[in-house]
Amino acid sequence: MANQISIFDTTLRDGTQGEGISLTADDKLKIALKLNALGVHYIEGGNPGSNGKDIEFFQRIKQYSMQAKITAFGSTRRKNSVAEHDTSLNRIVESGVPAATLVGKAWDFHVHTALQTTLEENLAMISESLAYLKLKGMEAIYDAEHFFDGYKNNPEYAIAALKKAAEAGTDWIVLCDTNGGTMPVEIHEIVSRVAAEIQTPIGIHTHNDCELAVANTLAAVQAGARQVQGTINGYGERCGNANLCSIIPNLQLKLGYSCISDEQLRSLTSNARYISEIANVHMPVGQAYVGNAAFAHKGGIHVSAIMRDSKTYEHIAPELVGNKQRVLVSELAGQSNVLVKAQELNLNMNLDNAETRAVIDKIKDLEHQGYQFEGADASLELLLRQASGQLEEVFTLESFKISVEKTSNRPVISEAIVKVTVQGETMFTVAEGNGPVNALDNALRKALVQFYPVIQTMHLSDYKVRVLDEKETTAAKVRVLIESQDIENSWSTVGVSNNIIEASWEALVDSMRYALIGKQPIVASHDSQRQHLGLVNH
Repeated sequence: MANQISIFDTTLRDGTQGEGISLTADDKLKIALKLNALGVHYIEGGNPGSNGKDIEFFQRIKQYSMQAKITAFGSTRRKNSVAEHDTSLNRIVESGVPAATLVGKAWDFHVHTALQTTLEENLAMISESLAYLKLKGMEAIYDAEHFFDGYKNNPEYAIAALKKAAEAGTDWIVLCDTNGGTMPVEIHEIVSRVAAEIQTPIGIHTHNDCELAVANTLAAVQAGARQVQGTINGYGERCGNANLCSIIPNLQLKLGYSCISDEQLRSLTSNARYISEIANVHMPVGQAYVGNAAFAHKGGIHVSAIMRDSKTYEHIAPELVGNKQRVLVSELAGQSNVLVKAQELNLNMNLDNAETRAVIDKIKDLEHQGYQFEGADASLELLLRQASGQLEEVFTLESFKISVEKTSNRPVISEAIVKVTVQGETMFTVAEGNGPVNALDNALRKALVQFYPVIQTMHLSDYKVRVLDEKETTAAKVRVLIESQDIENSWSTVGVSNNIIEASWEALVDSMRYALIGKQPIVASHDSQRQHLGLVNH
């Protein structure tokens, strides 16, 4: 099909060159399975001759039935050698993968400076290496490294490199903007010329050093490229690679090309977020299409409009890429914001209700004090439920005390004593922790678990502190954001105070209150239940 685009994912290879990204063989397997389900056509797993992790990955992936072609990566043979005797090429062949990408120079400057060989020898390296892969029955992909810089410096030689690859029978010729410095208009012009001169299918591989990797990829496709190389979330060296999470929906929803099925496209957001968790890299909330804020609305005028028709402020329906519309409530909020949020929670509020106006005023006052509800949906929900009379207080604090002890021969120990009332019963609990907040968390759980065993399924997954007025130095007010999660969900809560422990306690309490919404306490004998749970009331 003329409008079919082949998606080549290199997250597991080029993506791991990004700063702070390191994947185990297990991580690579998990990501590869997600990419396969997403519907990408090629998954570049790494270089089977470079390190143990990649070797293990190629061995273990064989046990899975994959629709995507698992692809190995390598370079052309060494200069002044023979392809059949090249260790790297033979390891690619021995890995058993159906396809391989070989990177070879297309810029005469690099041939002289990096390879330190002749232009003729470089052409032979390209041709003989790709021909060797074809001889072994593999699909061969030539990544023409630094092609655009090479073309601008010496177009005859850059094209000659492509022609040598084509003569060797390569299946794809991929034009690489390796330094990421080419402009979209240049990409379109050069790819158009190449497509007119080279019969082999053309691919594009761009980097994001000028924040143009996605734009350059789209320009190349419109000029005739039919394979797109990139990474999930744009991971990659320096400023990253072309971001497939933007490229795929742009091609499919905006330009009419076919990349993956509509059903697979609806899994794009969940896949992007899953892979960010495996890679342990924070995903920008404003990332196009798949970010948490990609379809978030904050201004009251905007929210009022999307209530009538979401097309007023959304360029696509978020569900097409598996995302969802979010309405943020903050000091900029109007009544529409609160109403939409209440509707999401099935709370009885309306625009003419004085209760709704009171909630808005309270939110604005709290935000003036430093609270930030757009990043703490759970605290906001608790506030709205409380205002509408639909929140049961499962516990109340009587007091807490924290002690911190440091001796010369052992690390700092924090201990918390918490007194709370739960279901009309006063509970004293004591617990230690790695720090004051951890100790408070453990002590509060100890009290609550005796009535709500479900609390054992949740845990704190992130903890952030923001100083709100640096000029006050150590006496400054702070905002604490806590992210919690259980088996199925995650949620965020906020606390603000001049005392970091008090701010942490507020956010911690909200996280517990939110976790217990709709949960029923144990009604059997408390003593027997506590004995069954192995708990002791201090």
